[in-house]
Amino acid sequence: MLTPMLASLLLPLLLLCRISFCQYSSDQCSWKGSGLTHESHARDVEQVYLRCSQGSLEWLYPTGAIIVNLRPNTVSSAAARLSVCIKPSADSGGTNIYLDRNGKLRLLLREQDHAQGKVQCFSIQEGALFIEAVPHLDISRRITEFQYELVSDRLGPDAQSLEEPCHPCSDTEVLLAVCTNDFVGRGSIRRVEQEEEHSTVTVEISRLYRQKTHVFASGGVRVRRWTGSIKMPPQCGVRAGEGEFLFTGTVRFGEAWMGCAPRYKDFLRLYNEAEQQGTNPCHVETD
Repeated sequence: MLTPMLASLLLPLLLLCRISFCQYSSDQCSWKGSGLTHESHARDVEQVYLRCSQGSLEWLYPTGAIIVNLRPNTVSSAAARLSVCIKPSADSGGTNIYLDRNGKLRLLLREQDHAQGKVQCFSIQEGALFIEAVPHLDISRRITEFQYELVSDRLGPDAQSLEEPCHPCSDTEVLLAVCTNDFVGRGSIRRVEQEEEHSTVTVEISRLYRQKTHVFASGGVRVRRWTGSIKMPPQCGVRAGEGEFLFTGTVRFGEAWMGCAPRYKDFLRLYNEAEQQGTNPCHVETD
């Protein structure tokens, strides 16, 4: 049962949902609508408001256009530094997707490019998504569908994908990554597979400090080992080899992406120095 306070918080969000379906939870917000519900108003532009850190959109039989406003569910000055990433499904199509900033449109994704499933990112300050249906005689098989996530703007305002540039992390970045990243683990590199758009690094983790979702699989109750894959840009030139690393990074659309990955001995030296100086942002068990 909703308490009066919770109901008062949810009511403004529910009033924003003007089309057929909206679903809210603490960390996800999704919308599902049909072009058939407003086919007679094909020139109308519907407003959709999604105020969550991640979720999805599914527009069946698209006609006309909709504007999708993606915002965090909290008011903060840090919100202006967020990026939005969307990942179309393999069956998505039927629309062109633009960025709409004060009425000026910039093409983000053409209809024929949806099926590639490539992640597209942009700064939240670049505006809302303007999704316009492409006219077809038969709309019965047309569906626009994608997942979205709000992510830290460390990618930079000109980033078009989840790939972060390859550069050594500073001491401060390493210490912060250990405290704030989606996954942190000590381990070694077993295999590297080079693909056209990214490299896939297979790792074996001997100590798992944290993982947001189960991107690393356990070897069993009696085997304190985890294995998994981490993606990173192909130009980073990572190779399998000897030595232990501290792997940190983010989880996007269910996939692990590499952040800072210093050699473990270098991290240990850095951490101990910061511990002595009292500048560590958090405590980590290093024994």
